[in-house]
Amino acid sequence: MIKLLKYFRAKDWILSVVILGFIVCQVLLDLALPDYMGKIVDLIEQQGTINEILIQGLKMLGIVAGSVLSTIIVSYLAARVAAGFAKRVRRAVFTKINSFSMEEMEKFSTASLITRTTNDITQIQQVITMFLRMALSAPVMAIGAIVKIVGKSGTLSWITAVAIILLLSILIIIFSLVSPKFKKMQKLTDKINGVTRENLTGIKVVRAYNAEKIQEEKFDKVNTELTKTDLFINRVFSIMTPGMQLIMGGLSLAIVWVGAYLIAGGSISLAVMTTFTQYAMKVIISFLMLSVLFIMVPRGFVSGNRIYEVLKTENKIINGTVTTSEEEGTIEFKNVSFKYPDSDDYVLKNISFSVNKGETVAFIGSTGSGKSTLINLVPRFYDATEGEVLVDGINVKEYDLNSLYKKLGYVPQKSFLFSGTVEENIKYGDENATEEQVNHALKTAQASFVEKLEGGLNYPISQGGKNVSGGQRQRLAIARAIVKKPEIFVFDDSFSALDYKTDKALRKALKKETAGATSLIVAQRIGTIMDANKIIVLDKGEMVGIGTHKELMENCKIYQEIAYSQLSKEELA
Repeated sequence: MIKLLKYFRAKDWILSVVILGFIVCQVLLDLALPDYMGKIVDLIEQQGTINEILIQGLKMLGIVAGSVLSTIIVSYLAARVAAGFAKRVRRAVFTKINSFSMEEMEKFSTASLITRTTNDITQIQQVITMFLRMALSAPVMAIGAIVKIVGKSGTLSWITAVAIILLLSILIIIFSLVSPKFKKMQKLTDKINGVTRENLTGIKVVRAYNAEKIQEEKFDKVNTELTKTDLFINRVFSIMTPGMQLIMGGLSLAIVWVGAYLIAGGSISLAVMTTFTQYAMKVIISFLMLSVLFIMVPRGFVSGNRIYEVLKTENKIINGTVTTSEEEGTIEFKNVSFKYPDSDDYVLKNISFSVNKGETVAFIGSTGSGKSTLINLVPRFYDATEGEVLVDGINVKEYDLNSLYKKLGYVPQKSFLFSGTVEENIKYGDENATEEQVNHALKTAQASFVEKLEGGLNYPISQGGKNVSGGQRQRLAIARAIVKKPEIFVFDDSFSALDYKTDKALRKALKKETAGATSLIVAQRIGTIMDANKIIVLDKGEMVGIGTHKELMENCKIYQEIAYSQLSKEELA
C-alpha cells in the first residue's frame, strides 16, 4: 500500500499538512476541557460565585464549538484527499488493464480484476480517510493527555499505565489473528464475483440443462467459506469492543475508588481527581481510535498489495515505435510457431504464407486446428513464440500498437457490443463518422433490421448486446469494422450466425466495399470462402494446404472432406 503513495499529488500532501494543523488545534482544545472542568469543581468547592462558574462554562462551550468546527473541517478534507487518491489509482488500474495482453488477462481473471478495481480501491479509500482523521489525532491526543496527567498522582498514573498495557495487548492479539484472514477474504470475494458472473453470463445454459442446483451449490460453497471467514473476523472484533469498554469502565472505577482514598488522605483534591479522570479517558479513547485503525489497516494493506500487483505487472506485449510503413495491406507469416503460456504443446507449427494488398485469404480447418489463434497474432493479442508476423513489411512487434490497430478492422469470433445506442456502437470504428457513413456501413453489413428497431440508430443496446440476436450482433460488429475503412479486415468466424442467404448477400456487398483492402477470413463454411484468392487449410496447428478452392479440391484431402461434408458435388463445382 505504501508503494501506492506516488499517486498522492503535491496538493494532497499540502492538504494533509493542513489537516494535521486542524487536528493539533482540535486536540489542544480537547485537552483544555478537563482543566476548565477542574476549575469549575474547584470553584464549587471554594464556593465561588455563579458568574465565575458561568464564565468558565462559557469558555468550555467555546472550546467545544472550536473542536466541533475543527472536526468537520478535518473530516471534509480527509474525505476529499482519499476520494481524489482513489480516483487516480482507479484510473491507473483501468489504464493498466486496458494495456494487458490476453496472457495477463488470463493470469488475473476478469472477476479478480473487477474486484481489485472496485472493492479493493474502496478499502484503501476508507483506510486513508480513517488514517488522516485518527492516525494523526489519536497519538497526539494520547501523548498530550499523558503529559498532562504525569505528576498529578503517581498512584493514579500507574493505574492508567496498566490499563494502556492491557489495551495494547488486546490490539496485538487481534491484529495477529485477523490479518491473515483479510487476505483470504479478498480472494474469496474474487471467487464469489467469478461464480456470480459465470452464472449470469451463462444463465440460458443453466436453465436449459436444469443446472440451477449445481450453480447454487457452487455459489453456496464459496459463499459459506466467505461467511465463515467474515464471521471469524467479526467475532474477534466483537470481543475487542466489550474488552475495551471493560478496561475503560474498570479504569474509571479504579480512579474514583483509589482517588477517594487519596482525597480522604489529603494527597489530592477533588478537582485534581476530576481532571485526572477526564485525561485518563482521553488516553483510552485515543487507543479506541487506534483500535478502529487496527480493524481497517490490515485489510487496506492486503487491498493495496493486490492493486500494486496489477500495476507492477510487466506487459508481455511491448509497445514498439514504428508508426508508418511504405507498403500497405500486405501480411506475411515467416516460420511462425506459437504455444500458449505455461503450455508444452505448440498450437501453431511452422506457418509460412504471404498476402498481397487487396487479396482475400481464408482459413479453414477442424475445431481446434488453430485458425483463430493464427489471426490473433496479427493484432498482437498474442506474440508469436517463434518466427515473424509482418504487416506492411514490418514485424508487428516493432509497431506502435495504436498505429497497428489503425490499420486493422477486427470482427471477433464472439461479436461483442457495448451498452449505448446502435450509432454509438458503430462509431467505435470511427468516432467522426457521419450518419450517412453509419447508414452505409449498416447497409453493406445487411443490417436493415436497424430501421425497424424503435428509434433506429438511437435504439439502446444493452451490455454485451443481449437485446439483439446473435446474427444481428454479428452484422453490427461487421458494420463497425466497415465504417473504419481499414487497410486490413480480420474476420474471425464472423459469418457463422448468418443464414446462407444473408451470408451470400453480405459477402457480395463486402467484396464491393472492401475492394483494395486485404481481408483475412476464418470460416467454418466452405460456401463463405469459395471465392477467396487463397484458402489456407489447417490441421492440428499445421498448414496442410494452400491454394484456390479449385486447386484444393484437386490436391488437399482434408479440404475435400470438409467440402463434401457440407455441400454436394454440384454445389462445389
